Amino acid sequence: MTRITVTVNGAREETAVEAHESLLTTLRERLGLPGSKNACEQGECGSCSVLLDDVLVCACLVLAASVDGREVRTVESLADGSALDPVQRAFVETGAVQCGFCTPGLVVATHALLRENPEPSLAEIREALSGNLCRCTGYGQIVEAVQRAAKTMYLHGLDDE
Repeated sequence: MTRITVTVNGAREETAVEAHESLLTTLRERLGLPGSKNACEQGECGSCSVLLDDVLVCACLVLAASVDGREVRTVESLADGSALDPVQRAFVETGAVQCGFCTPGLVVATHALLRENPEPSLAEIREALSGNLCRCTGYGQIVEAVQRAAKTMYLHGLDDE
């Protein structure tokens, strides 16, 4: 076991991790943050997407021991208590949350996109979300959610920081 200290959603966390343990396992099993989903364990589906030092990554591909001293933001950090943030609200309003399994990863990926590009084109949205798989919505509602969130955040001067 290796001891790590990592800032997760603004809180300093100390925990022991196995040498082979993924960040996803640490978040879900050791730190009690179930928002990032465990689906493919190969970085192909995006369900476990988190921000590591403000860079979008698949938590299943990151060794937990490698995040010592770093900062992680999960989907749990986005809402303010029971108040959804603009991206989460847009996903609900457009019906982009069918079964919900892919939703946390898509929401985190959308935050990453809109932080870098507050007014993305349709092609830029599709490219930014290309690492996230959804079996329920057919992506139409997801793209609509991203466009709605971008418009809301732009009009109200909101950001995810």
